[in-house]
Amino acid sequence: MTHPTQLETASNQQVPAAETTTASLSVQLKNQIDYSKPGVTRKVLIKNQTSSFMLMCITAGTVLPEHTAPRNVSLTILEGYGCLTIEGKEVRLEPGVFVYMPANTPHSLRADENLAFLHT
Repeated sequence: MTHPTQLETASNQQVPAAETTTASLSVQLKNQIDYSKPGVTRKVLIKNQTSSFMLMCITAGTVLPEHTAPRNVSLTILEGYGCLTIEGKEVRLEPGVFVYMPANTPHSLRADENLAFLHT
């Protein structure tokens, strides 16, 4: 798991990653995708009391066992392919797919290829 100290803006300018912020942020997500470490790499974009936005990069073959989240979660797939199992039902993950899960929904994930998505 990694947490960046800087992110690139849409214009490729370096800015501090925002764990807590009230400022606007524009980031070219494709430029932030990183599969250099096996498993899961998390890049925090914004995290505060009301919001959490992370870029998740998962290397091919990685499996995240069933778990739940204490809050509502959404995924927007940017690249790659995988499978998300939500309450026993499989959802094919591919670019453009959006998934919403209410808090405490059991889910697991398998990356068939390198997989990147926005996790909010």
